[in-house]
Amino acid sequence: MIPGLLQLLVFQGIGELLARFVLPVVPGPVIGLVALLAWLRLRGRVGEGLEQVSGAFSRHLGLLFVPAAVGVVMFVPQLRESLPGLLAALVTSVVATIAVSAWLLKVLSPREDGDGQGDEGLDTAPPGRGPRDAAPAEPRR
Repeated sequence: MIPGLLQLLVFQGIGELLARFVLPVVPGPVIGLVALLAWLRLRGRVGEGLEQVSGAFSRHLGLLFVPAAVGVVMFVPQLRESLPGLLAALVTSVVATIAVSAWLLKVLSPREDGDGQGDEGLDTAPPGRGPRDAAPAEPRR
């Protein structure tokens, strides 16, 4: 478990250094997480120590929200003053997230040709021999 925790801390440290000197607009933990993801992708597997640490963090994820909740309770008067702006920002961000997600789903989903079947297997034909390269069918009468 210690090697897994050390690995997480090393990648967070790398992220912090890169954020400090190379990419100041991106938080260090985010850069470290992306670097860890790239490392695990190159490696092809997750080590036992890292798997244990991530499992422990996942089981106790709720504890990470306690400091945020304490901060919210501490600043209730300021939050009440800013409530209309906070609600507007929250609603706008939720609507924008749903809209962007729907647009991405539409753009990245396989197209249907009208026969109810998607593009599965269409890219396996050699160029010039696929169903898209065939002459258009005559309309049915």
